Amino acid sequence: MTATDSLGLGAWWLDRISAFNLFGLNFAHPEALLLLAPLPLWIWWQRRRAAQLRTIPFSRARVLATGPRPSLRWVKWLPWLRVAALAGLIVAVAQPRSGARAERVNSDGIDIALTVDISSSMLAEDFQPQNRMEVAREKLKRFVLSRTTDRIGLVAFSGEALTQVPLTTDYPVVLAAIDNLQIGQLEDGTAIGTAIATAANRLRNSPGRSRVMVLLTDGENNRGAIDPRTAAQAAGAFGIRIYTIGVGSEGMAPVPVGRGLFGLRYENRPVKIDEPLLTEIANTTGGRYFRAKDAAALQAIYEQIDRLERTAVEAKAFIRYTERFRWPLLLGVFALLAELWLRAKRGVLP
Repeated sequence: MTATDSLGLGAWWLDRISAFNLFGLNFAHPEALLLLAPLPLWIWWQRRRAAQLRTIPFSRARVLATGPRPSLRWVKWLPWLRVAALAGLIVAVAQPRSGARAERVNSDGIDIALTVDISSSMLAEDFQPQNRMEVAREKLKRFVLSRTTDRIGLVAFSGEALTQVPLTTDYPVVLAAIDNLQIGQLEDGTAIGTAIATAANRLRNSPGRSRVMVLLTDGENNRGAIDPRTAAQAAGAFGIRIYTIGVGSEGMAPVPVGRGLFGLRYENRPVKIDEPLLTEIANTTGGRYFRAKDAAALQAIYEQIDRLERTAVEAKAFIRYTERFRWPLLLGVFALLAELWLRAKRGVLP
């Protein structure tokens, strides 16, 4: 047999041991079980050695009488106790365990950058009894909670843009960041091009097979050095699909214009959303534009995006192992202690 054949045979045996399953147990280090093979030879050698010791001659009977007196009934158990101790320790080293396995499951996994306008106009109260920002937070959170295996990031923008949460599957962190979105965190204005560029920068190197940006705004692009159309074309080149949402009712809406003695002062002003621009941005990247005129419409839009963006991917689901090495370890230790006790108390001949 060649060395290559020997290696192949050894690998075959390791595969068989790894696949061995007894009462739902498998082993983290199955190669350690190979150490059990020499134990029968060791028992045979111990029995032969014991037979030889029983025939050792003594020059004087008095020496034998004063020496340790064996208890033959217990002597025969000593090799078996040693074998039990070794076997228990070997099995413990092999680390038996149960319960864990890896399963391949089909799941929906995409990378999503939620890009949210936090300009002062988001305080407009045309979504009574809440303002636009409060409704947007609520619907964003429901959208996040509807995902399972997607990586989600959060970008806030007004006159500038800032990544609040990079792409992650830690949904509690994303939800907390959505709760913390506040008007006035950034310089006021609406920089749609900057927002697209910031979110696209997070998505362009993501490992997901599908990359999506959901851009929510209630205004017109009036700030930032980056043209929204140019930013959309760059995002499309990276395979990023943009869904744009224009938030706000038609006609007039109460918009905050300053602070007075009793809080914010509101004036009815026309709702201005650059729908042609948002439509062009979405079409450039293969996405869609939606108009949310009330809270119910915004919820329906997020549900529709949720149905549109489903990419079947194969993933692994893991079930945690329960370690079972303690029982063979205790058996090995108990057997070893029993052997030592018998040798000490019964005066067995070496």
